Amino acid sequence: MAEARAKDRWAHTSSIMALVANVNRDPKKTRAFRPSDFNPYAERSPRGIPLTASNIGLLKAVFVD
Repeated sequence: MAEARAKDRWAHTSSIMALVANVNRDPKKTRAFRPSDFNPYAERSPRGIPLTASNIGLLKAVFVD
């Protein structure tokens, strides 16, 4: 129950933070902020390429002489 309350409070706080950030940003230089950018409980999507045994050789070829 305490975690649900914390998530709800962060949802509210992150919405206000996104609003303030969007009001003060330069639309020509940056993208619009979303509340999930400020919410520590928001689900994050994984970025990049997952490191596996098959593609580790590619990194060795590039970074190791």
